[in-house]
Amino acid sequence: MHQGGGTRGVDPRVVTRIAPRGRKAVGLGPNSLYPARDDGTFIPATGTPMSDLFAPDGGWRVRILDLSGGAQDNIVEEIGGFPTLMQANAFARCYVRDSVELCRGPGMSTKEVLEAWFAFGEDVEVVDAGESGWKSATELGDFVDRRAGRDERNWRALDPRRDETDDESEE
Repeated sequence: MHQGGGTRGVDPRVVTRIAPRGRKAVGLGPNSLYPARDDGTFIPATGTPMSDLFAPDGGWRVRILDLSGGAQDNIVEEIGGFPTLMQANAFARCYVRDSVELCRGPGMSTKEVLEAWFAFGEDVEVVDAGESGWKSATELGDFVDRRAGRDERNWRALDPRRDETDDESEE
């Protein structure tokens, strides 16, 4: 293990290869590419501690919300097991995209599509992701303005429960 700390699970030889010439790859000094914290996590150039980049125990979870108000607290279900926040965000985005398209009828205006989605659609939130979690409000206008292609709606390909089903069928 490299003495600079913060190398938990990282081979220092690999990190050294990607460090700019003349700079240390890990350590606590001012020339460190990845300065380490006291707890052993190290901070990449983004300023985000490495421990924040990985999934919580059991993986990231998304919560599906019924906008029609038919479910208790509007929660339809919670899906866990996403290994990365990026995958949880991609699932949330595709799920909402599909929900908007299911609410779109022939000849509907964008306003009518939006109203139908708020009345009958499903929203998704990434649990405990804070500002890093995908939010439907950021793209909802684009979703109602433009029809989605099949790939943009394919949340099933991103569903971690699919992996469980595939494992069971192989046995």
